[in-house]
Amino acid sequence: MPHATETDGAIETRGLEPVPDAERTGHVRELFPTWVAANISVLLLTMGAGLIVFNGLNIWQVLVVAVAAPVLSYGIVGLISIAGKRGGSPGMALSRAVFGQRGNLFPGTLIWVARWGWETINAVTGAYAVLTVLDLLFGIESSTPLIIVTLLLFVAATFLVSGLGINALRVCSTWSTYLFGAFSVLVLVYLVANTDWSAVFAKPAGSTAMLIAGIGTIAAGGISWVPSGPDFTRYLPRTASSRAMVGSTIGGAGIVVLPMVLMGAVMAVSTPSLASAQDPVSFIGELLPAWISVPYLVIALIGMLLINSMSMYSAGFTAQTLGIRVPRTWAVSVNAVISLVFGFLLMVVATSFIGSFISFLTLLAVAFSAWIGVFGVDMLRRRSYDAEALMDTTRTSAYWYRGGFAWQAMTAWAVALVVGLLFTKVDWFAGPLAGSWIGANGLGWLVTIVVAAVLYAVLPRAAADAAAGGAGSAGAAGGEEREPVAASV
Repeated sequence: MPHATETDGAIETRGLEPVPDAERTGHVRELFPTWVAANISVLLLTMGAGLIVFNGLNIWQVLVVAVAAPVLSYGIVGLISIAGKRGGSPGMALSRAVFGQRGNLFPGTLIWVARWGWETINAVTGAYAVLTVLDLLFGIESSTPLIIVTLLLFVAATFLVSGLGINALRVCSTWSTYLFGAFSVLVLVYLVANTDWSAVFAKPAGSTAMLIAGIGTIAAGGISWVPSGPDFTRYLPRTASSRAMVGSTIGGAGIVVLPMVLMGAVMAVSTPSLASAQDPVSFIGELLPAWISVPYLVIALIGMLLINSMSMYSAGFTAQTLGIRVPRTWAVSVNAVISLVFGFLLMVVATSFIGSFISFLTLLAVAFSAWIGVFGVDMLRRRSYDAEALMDTTRTSAYWYRGGFAWQAMTAWAVALVVGLLFTKVDWFAGPLAGSWIGANGLGWLVTIVVAAVLYAVLPRAAADAAAGGAGSAGAAGGEEREPVAASV
């Protein structure tokens, strides 16, 4: 079967199989617009407003949150993405080497289901953006039939872009970065000129607990991208600089998260209701003049389309690792249908969009963190992956371990997941330890990572890994690599 290479612009047909060295012609600099595009969402404005209204922070504390959250979360994304250049496969395929061919089905299923929620949130936000533009330009008010039509259009466009593959995503990401950056500067200039800054700076400081909780809330969005990190680095050559990969990931995310969160916080001082609005988009049309709000929403709509496309792109790989034996493009369609159905329920039935969103982000962070802790420790031990073993799902695979399970990884993952939930509180669920200092500060996800990492590190290594010295077997997808310091651009 022919595969799309880095330069031919064709539809990508490669699935889980490792990318051959001959096709690894990507550049580290391409990660920057990728992670810019992954954060072009007006939801960051709403979350920034929530830091003022719900967390009670002042503008200087919001600045701390807006800097710390992307550095922390996308720093982890960048570190885990190093596995992509080592193994040349998507993150959840490489995860087979850690959990075993059968064991990987458990975290894989949880992550796949979690993506349903993430894609639903994005689809709903995109549909609201379309509805707002229609209202501002033509005075067309929202209705149930129109909601269905806008959701269908948004999800269909998402399916198209994600189905085309990595090349289409990169082209769209680059252009959306330029356009969104230009209009964000325009919005920022407008806010600077029309904001009552005395009211902004007069707001008293909030508690340290709410500051830490705010970092966790904003960071949760980045944490959700961690298992997908290798998906976007598997076309990089093995000599690509790991340091540059992490820097490009943090830089791309931070350059969007920082101003968006700050703008949301500034807007909330004069319009606190935007932090709890059922519709997380229409307030832009109320706060900004039409000549700014309409093009800004159109560009943001493209950004949200890209976010959803990237998520579905990765979800297609995850579905394949679960044994759904269809091409990646068709695996994506499963998530498209699910996001369409759930999106309709959220827009028509749910009473609180932002409440549902924050609860989802909190649980999402815990669910992904258990995998992060185990996979991260394994990365410290493993320098390469056995290409044949990754694709061999039978008993002959070097990653079959015992009965298809690496019990050490499974134990650490399951225990950490349970512990993390004990410290977690959302609108409709509260763990018994949610009232503790850790729970009150929203650190359940961080505890999950630490417990998973420590437990996996102290448990005896799986027999196959120990025998191979953690470097893969004779069929490894490349030997030991040295981590160059200079950026490979």
